[in-house]
Amino acid sequence: MEEIRPVIRLRDLTKSFGRGLLVQNRSFALGPVSVTVLPGEVVGILGESGSGKSTVANVIMRLTGFDGGDYLFHDRDVRQFSRKESFAFKSRVQIVFQDPYGSLNPRATVGASVREALHLHKPHLTRSQMDDRVRALFAEVGLGNQNPGKYPHEFSGGQRQRIAIARALAVEPEVLICDEPLSSLDVSIQAQVLELFDRLRRDRNLTMVFISHDLNVSRLLCDRVYVMHDGKVVEEGDARTVLTRPQHDYTARLLAAVY
Repeated sequence: MEEIRPVIRLRDLTKSFGRGLLVQNRSFALGPVSVTVLPGEVVGILGESGSGKSTVANVIMRLTGFDGGDYLFHDRDVRQFSRKESFAFKSRVQIVFQDPYGSLNPRATVGASVREALHLHKPHLTRSQMDDRVRALFAEVGLGNQNPGKYPHEFSGGQRQRIAIARALAVEPEVLICDEPLSSLDVSIQAQVLELFDRLRRDRNLTMVFISHDLNVSRLLCDRVYVMHDGKVVEEGDARTVLTRPQHDYTARLLAAVY
């Protein structure tokens, strides 16, 4: 049986931040952290605020560098990427942020925000083809009856997050990083967007890294999870097992806080 090769592999990865670089005004050290993401998996990176999970997301996106260890993407060291490979990486790995309003340009129509990604990564498409693509993406994320010519403030929070998802999907990524994508939404809307993520991963065979402090949500969506505390992974494994029968005290305390 052929071995399944990871899409993403972080090996003993470390990153240090000085006191002046953080909002908390304290120094912070990530790692060493080792994370493996296989094709088609949804892998959760879980923990409280300040645990280091968003730093891991930023490293995976290559928005933040790292000090030590290795980051392999399809067995390639990302530090060895050529300029062409680095540009291609930006379409292969996309991110959905926590705040959909902050991630959309308030002075551009939502259709223009989605087209911007197409202009950058699929310049061979005509304007008409791009417009068709935008409408198809809106339909895919449940906004088929909405006008792409409207501005972000004319949509609800849940709708804006769907638009942000459509923009991320525009370049047909193979990996979607979701950094607390539900935390700014009402509970009733969270369930709808969670359903959307689940459908997209099945329909598109997406590989997903799901950053969250919400253990209930993670149990529903994730195949495997890594629990982080003070910059380190304290527990990892099958999502249902870890989030039902935790072995580490910190994970148990997180679960106790939920219930």
